[in-house]
Amino acid sequence: MLKSLESLIELARDRKKNPVEGSYTNKLLNDKLLSKAKVLEEIDELIEAVEENKNQIHEAADVFYHLLMYLEANDIKIEEVISELEKRKR
Repeated sequence: MLKSLESLIELARDRKKNPVEGSYTNKLLNDKLLSKAKVLEEIDELIEAVEENKNQIHEAADVFYHLLMYLEANDIKIEEVISELEKRKR
């Protein structure tokens, strides 16, 4: 499970260093307004999916993907987010 998340993070970081023409990931990494809009859109879609009890997993995956791209686009490292979560354990 964590390997998939790590692979996604590696993909984002690799695409930042080695852009691929026409890559949706690169579009998100290079256009912060698009990235922000997609995070907001995907969260709305997830909430709707949960309320309607359909496509929740698909929409949750979209949220994870777009949130990770948004964080990377803004130079926020997921490792720092995880570290903050660890500090909050009681």
